[in-house]
Amino acid sequence: MIPKNIEVILKSEVNKEFRCQVAANSLDIDVEKKSIHHLKIDNINIPDKWNIGLVYGNSGSGKTTMIKHLFGDKIFEVKLDEDKPIINQLPEDMSYEDCAKMLNGIGLNSVPCWIRPVKTLSNGQRARAEAVYLMTQSDEIIFIDEWTSVVDRTVAKAMSLCLYKYAKRNNKRLVLCSCHVDILEWLNPDWMIDCNKQKFILPESEDFFFNKREQLQFEIKEIDRASWKYFSKYHYLSERLPGGKLYLYGLFYNSNQIGFQCFANYVPYTESEKLKKRKIIYHSNRTVIHPDYNGLGLGIKLINETSELLLKKIDCRIMAKFSSAPVYKAMIKQDVWKYLGFKRRFGKYRMGGGAKMTSKTGQREKGIKTYNFEYIIQ
Repeated sequence: MIPKNIEVILKSEVNKEFRCQVAANSLDIDVEKKSIHHLKIDNINIPDKWNIGLVYGNSGSGKTTMIKHLFGDKIFEVKLDEDKPIINQLPEDMSYEDCAKMLNGIGLNSVPCWIRPVKTLSNGQRARAEAVYLMTQSDEIIFIDEWTSVVDRTVAKAMSLCLYKYAKRNNKRLVLCSCHVDILEWLNPDWMIDCNKQKFILPESEDFFFNKREQLQFEIKEIDRASWKYFSKYHYLSERLPGGKLYLYGLFYNSNQIGFQCFANYVPYTESEKLKKRKIIYHSNRTVIHPDYNGLGLGIKLINETSELLLKKIDCRIMAKFSSAPVYKAMIKQDVWKYLGFKRRFGKYRMGGGAKMTSKTGQREKGIKTYNFEYIIQ
């Protein structure tokens, strides 16, 4: 039973050793009183139907204490194993498809991030991995403490939007602690406790927390192939750029490149094709958004904007071929892309050794499903 009123006295012991005593005596205040925090929240009325709750406040304002008084003492005891990949720490009874769905759903779309030890992930990637792990440990309420404090503020907003979408889409209940108010409109919580103001808040309308929503500004520039070395580790299939003539674009936030997009002409454009007035074909591929910025819908925007930029630069047809299910789901909703169907690509790999070497068809049991699109000039 969640209490309606909470009153807590938080007291820090004042050290009596020499230096601490000298520091205390230098102030014309009662240091003992300054070491006491009185937290009192009345009229807590969490609705029956909710997905996201936020407990907000400065460090030392009593956020963790407040959540424990509401929901119990053991809520933050689950921890990741730093030496194991996140996908190996999800419950054994979960299928691979369910694991992938959860990881993609929280914005951790990079397969290499799934299979590397957690300690090798960036702060943003680790925070997303931890959120997925916590979600698989409870069927009721998931508690996440200070999950955006170790990343820059734009990454924090992207992560928060991902959590909001996931909670709503899967009807999950999440309670988050945060000392940053700038994620408020991105989480859009169903209820909030402000430990600074010592107040329980219910939104008065659907856009209650959107009054000051920030418009994030991104820029697309033509680039060379140098940055692919950095972005290739996040691509879901290939580590190499295609052969042939390439046009490359980068997505930038301030001065930082956070996205990569490639257009490749696989087959040389012959004189015969020119005489027949056939347009040269460029293929859209190698789309990568840095994992920290997943969740803002930047991938499909990068694909669309760069396709338009390329058409302004040269007269061509633009095709696209992707094996990523999230990219397919985004592109199928776009009016500027015509879906041409899919194919399954089977590879060959060698088994055994020496004279016993044999070939077997199918890199995966069912092959790699590839979705094909053509860009339609509006």
